[in-house]
Order: sequence, then structure tokens, then C-alpha cells
Amino acid sequence: MPISLRKLLFAFLIVWITSTTWCRAQLSPEAEISVITCGPGSELYASFGHSAFRVRDPLKGLDLVYNYGTFDFNTPGFYTKFAKGQLLYSLSRNSFENFLYTYQLEDRWVKEQLLSLDQEEKNKVLQFLEYNYLPENRDYLYNFLDENCSTKIPEVLERALPGRLALDNNYLDHRYTFRQLIQQYLRTNSWASLGIDLALGSVIDRKASPREHMFLPDYVYRQMNHAQLNGDSLVKKERSILEKQKKDPPAAFIFTPAFWLILLFILTAAITYIDLRKGSRSRALDGFLFLLTGILGVLIIFLWFFTDHTATLYNYNILWAFPLNLLAGIVFLRKKPGSEWIPRYLVTITCMLLLAPLLWILNIQVFSPLMVIIWASLGLRYAYLYRYFKTGSTPAL
Repeated sequence: MPISLRKLLFAFLIVWITSTTWCRAQLSPEAEISVITCGPGSELYASFGHSAFRVRDPLKGLDLVYNYGTFDFNTPGFYTKFAKGQLLYSLSRNSFENFLYTYQLEDRWVKEQLLSLDQEEKNKVLQFLEYNYLPENRDYLYNFLDENCSTKIPEVLERALPGRLALDNNYLDHRYTFRQLIQQYLRTNSWASLGIDLALGSVIDRKASPREHMFLPDYVYRQMNHAQLNGDSLVKKERSILEKQKKDPPAAFIFTPAFWLILLFILTAAITYIDLRKGSRSRALDGFLFLLTGILGVLIIFLWFFTDHTATLYNYNILWAFPLNLLAGIVFLRKKPGSEWIPRYLVTITCMLLLAPLLWILNIQVFSPLMVIIWASLGLRYAYLYRYFKTGSTPAL
């Protein structure tokens, strides 16, 4: 037999053995399958908590966690794929001891819900997880709002136990928009909260359905306590495994966006007043404001039109963070920019700026409360620049 043919047959045998292992997975009568819910962490990607499956079989010495929230920083082009919404996440399988140790180090709470499954159902869930863990099946395209470690929990149970699981659409006391759900886990005066509100569009300002709430682990936890399996409660017992030991200290005000935005407004107002008295123009301030809003506008356009993210669509922050400000900023850095077109441009971007709070009032898009400070700074400077270029830099009396 040729060497190449032997290699091919050997490879086929390995794949066949691997692919049939999942369907033979069997648990003892003492085994338990549970849903693990973990509290928020300090990093942005961990701010919303985590969900996973635990399979414990004391007779077979198994205590494993099946975790759909795994990604690899060493993936080629990781940051590019992440930015464009093309990053693959994976199902991983680890010992529960190692899994729990990570959450102990990060001081995050961990809760467990034991599922009321019969022997056949336990084996079906395990076999489904093992099948998903095969190298050719374990990767999936991550989407923060509808395809993540949390949404996988009900999905796995429904697919492993078709027709047996009944989710309860009345498990919520109140329905929230996607933005409200996200902001429940973030401090309003934080860079994470501000960044989320800048990057995500008006599409997340609609109310999420009861099912859609389950992109967050806390809501999966609530749903599991209301769901039924074969007409009985899905969860037979819940317990706390880890408690959070320390309360997170509030960030010093000097490190918050409110501090820096208030400082920006004070500087803008002070410099504008000096310019008004002297009939002058601060090129540094104008260059900074226009370049900053222009760069933000380019990022918004990129996230809106050139990525696979769905949550960044129809982002009306573009009204004040206008991409063409990037070019205008370069012009404003000059000592004597051509002035014929500038008043018309300033009227245009001022009207766009005024549209943003109008859309907020009409509830088309909800903006960060911190935007008011930015809008005030821009509006003040735009008004002065219009006067400056319209009157020929006449000083105020």
C-alpha cells in the first residue's frame, strides 16, 4: 500500500474514532448537569457576567465545564476581526476546579442551577456538548446581542431535548431596550458606558423580547428558574458557589469622563471669551475640536458601514461627530483659512448638532447624558466661529 494512501486511511480512522466518541458518552445515575452563572468582572468583556454548563459525575470522576465564551488573543488578525465583528468564539472544555479558580482570583460570584433531567436527558445533553466540542464544530461567529455564551444555554437545551423545554415569556417584571440592558452593568460616568453609547446605534433602542433579554447571563438565570421541562420545573435546586468578597470602589472623579468633559467645556468657554474680547481665534482649540469630532465620525462610519456588527447601525452620533470635521480641522489649523465657505459649513454642522437632542427627545436614539457637555462645548465654539468669520474678526466691546 502506498505511503500516501496509508496516511489517508490513518487520518480517516482518527477522525472516525473522534467523531463517534461523542455519541457513546454515558453518565452514571449519580451524575448532575447544571447551568453556571458568573458575576461581572472588571474588564469590559467581562462586565456582563458569564454562563456555562457544568457536568459532574462523581462515580466516573468527572467535573467539567463546557464554556462557549472562549476566544484566543493569538488568533491571526485578532484585533482586526474583533473590530469588524468577524471574531470566532469557541466551545472549550475544562475542569470545574480550574474554571472556578479563575473566578476566585477575579473576585466574582458564581451560582449554580441543578437541572431536573432524567438519565436519558443527561446523556443527550452531554452527547450534544461533546459533539459541539469536536474541532470541526466548536467554533461559532460571536455576536454580542444574539450569539454568545449566554444565548447558547437555552439553545443547547432546546436542540439536545427537542420539544421538551418550555421557556416562560412572562419571567420578566419589566422589558428593557438593549441599551438599557447593557447600561445596567455600567456606571453612567465611566469610559465604558460613554464608549458603548458612542459606538452603538439607534437599533439597540428598541425593547428586547423576553428571548432577546437572554443575551445577558442574569436573564438566562431568571429564565431557567421559570422554564419547564416535560411540564415540571427545569431547575430542581440552586446554590451559591462563590460570593463576591469586596465591593468595587468608585473611580476617582478625576479619572472619569465627566471630569474631562467639564474641563473641556470650561477651557472652551474661557478661550472663546478671550477670543471674543480680542477678536482673535485659537487655532489649537479649533483644530482639537474639529479633528476629535472628525476622527470619532470616521470611526462611527467604519462601524456602521464596514463591519459585520449589527448593533452599530443607524448611529446618529454622526450628527455631531461629523467625519468631514476631520478635513475642516486641518483647515482650521491654518492661520488664515479661506473663509468664504466656512460660515455655510458652520451653519450646516450647527443644525446637525441641534438635531441630535431632538432625536433624543423623540426617543429615536438615546444618547449618553455626558453628551450634553460635548454638545454645549461644540455649540458655543461654532457660534463664535460663525461670528468671527462673518464679521471679519471684530473684537467685542
